Amino acid sequence: MNTRREEIIQSTCQLIELQGYHATGLNQIIEESGAPKGSLYYYFPEGKDELVEAAIHHTTTGIAQRIEEAMNAHSHASQAIPAFLRNLAHYVQASGYKSGGPITAVAMEAAATNERLTAACRAAYQEWQAVIEKKLLANGFEPVRAKRLAAVVIGLIEGSIILSRSERNVGPLLDAATELEVLLQR
Repeated sequence: MNTRREEIIQSTCQLIELQGYHATGLNQIIEESGAPKGSLYYYFPEGKDELVEAAIHHTTTGIAQRIEEAMNAHSHASQAIPAFLRNLAHYVQASGYKSGGPITAVAMEAAATNERLTAACRAAYQEWQAVIEKKLLANGFEPVRAKRLAAVVIGLIEGSIILSRSERNVGPLLDAATELEVLLQR
């Protein structure tokens, strides 16, 4: 069962993914979550930034688990990572190109002005990279190369999501999956 706090966080995640950080207001979050205004400030006394930080953490954990599941479903990264992207392409398409890249907007909007949210986004990307890096290391990639490739993979995923959503076409995600398959074969 979801607690009121979880409902507020989930509504925040959905709204930010759909419309971005700046376009998402507290009143809209309250309305979408069905929470009384007082409960938002009870759970998040520091306001919107604290709430968005919690939403980023929530999103990070869920995506890290999905990446981990994809890595565990295949013996080699050259299969696992492209499979994750192909699954992601299906998800983005099924959402009508409204979903995918749930922290991208915050990362872009807050990068120059909000260190708290920038740090939360940085931690998210690092956590996802660590899951990919672990798989690459298990497949025999040298530590330095595994770390670099993990960053490249996350960057490619994020960029491909942006292109797919912008073009309303999963081609960029599928192309990225195909190229990563070739790049990661050993």
